[in-house]
Amino acid sequence: QVQLVESGGGLVKTGGSLRLACAASGRIFSHNRMAWFRQAPGGEREFVASISEFSTTSYGNFVKGRFTISRANGDNTVYLEMNNLEPEDTAIYYCATKYYSGARLFTSASQYDSWGQGTQVTVSS
Repeated sequence: QVQLVESGGGLVKTGGSLRLACAASGRIFSHNRMAWFRQAPGGEREFVASISEFSTTSYGNFVKGRFTISRANGDNTVYLEMNNLEPEDTAIYYCATKYYSGARLFTSASQYDSWGQGTQVTVSS
């Protein structure tokens, strides 16, 4: 099992930026697929971005170049840089991981094994 702890959420105005961090501990981090999901009130958990052990990235369609996912294997940390935030980005953002070494893409929450507790992101208009 991998333990995940998110940080970096907060309140920003439309057009602002935030950088989320997810610190991982436990099982070997470098072989894990890492991802960010988000969940707005009353909504389902939505795929935001993922990054493979080779730093291959994938993003949800709504991202449109505004977010960047990255990982620092030496620090066991994955980041989500979010720019040009909109009120529609308001949600709890969760970090997730799956022990997987390969090229397959995983965008469903049910495909991930471990989750953090989430960090609230609120974008005011």
